[in-house]
Amino acid sequence: MSIIEIKDLTKSYGKNRGINDVNLTVNKGEIFGFIGPNGAGKSTTIKLLLNFIFPTSGEAKILGMDCVTEVEKIKENVGYVPSEVRYYDNMTVQELINYAKSFRKNVDNEYVEDLCKIFEVELTKNIAQLSLGNKKKVAIVQALLHKPQLLILDEPTNGLDPLIQQKLFSILLKLKEKGTTIFLSSHNLTEVEEFCDRVAIIKEGKIIEVRSISDFSHKKIKYINLRVKEDISEQLKAAGAEKLVRDKNSISFNYAGDINEILSVISKYKLDDLTIEEKKLSEVFMSYYEEGN
Repeated sequence: MSIIEIKDLTKSYGKNRGINDVNLTVNKGEIFGFIGPNGAGKSTTIKLLLNFIFPTSGEAKILGMDCVTEVEKIKENVGYVPSEVRYYDNMTVQELINYAKSFRKNVDNEYVEDLCKIFEVELTKNIAQLSLGNKKKVAIVQALLHKPQLLILDEPTNGLDPLIQQKLFSILLKLKEKGTTIFLSSHNLTEVEEFCDRVAIIKEGKIIEVRSISDFSHKKIKYINLRVKEDISEQLKAAGAEKLVRDKNSISFNYAGDINEILSVISKYKLDDLTIEEKKLSEVFMSYYEEGN
């Protein structure tokens, strides 16, 4: 079952970049990562899903409902954590949580109290007294308190200390087991690698890749460094070497093919040294951020 369906979604800002013909499907019960460089279109896509802005063309649906015409029904079943948290400064945290609860039906007060304890929320403090991380913890509680079917999280761990980050993902995994869908926009590629089922990579307003994390893992990209006096760059490129860099008597490159094939090329030449390392998945993701890809 699809929880989010985006078809040919476009938002044009004239000369400034928005998004262009974005197509995505997010399935029930998955943690779906959404990554890309700054200005790639991540926040624009999320704002369109939440009807904070209107599309130029195309459509988006959540739970089978149109994000423009049925937004009130959608928001009953969605929790949202923004990348930048802004609240009324003169309210206490308890007042703000009570205010948020007033918009929801049949809130489990014991569950909300447990969330506040888990995230160490300081209920008596004014919002103005809170650090970025403490405001983010309040936002997380607010997003979870009504047990939504879909969580949209935009940089949720920004400002959180490592222990709270760990607690957050522990809860998210438990919610996933119960069928909650989580749409996670993040710059933390390590957490995307560790917790997401699938990931979409957006760049310059367009989706350039949608893959399961296991697909990326199976790709097993190697980083190879050779110390060799001859310049064999063209031979290596012909064999599948990528992002090749020649520096004096060394050549380094990425390689995703059959290791035996590249070794058969390398073995024809006299080497001073050879290093082969398996690249982390986060390093693979980084290649999509770089210019020229």
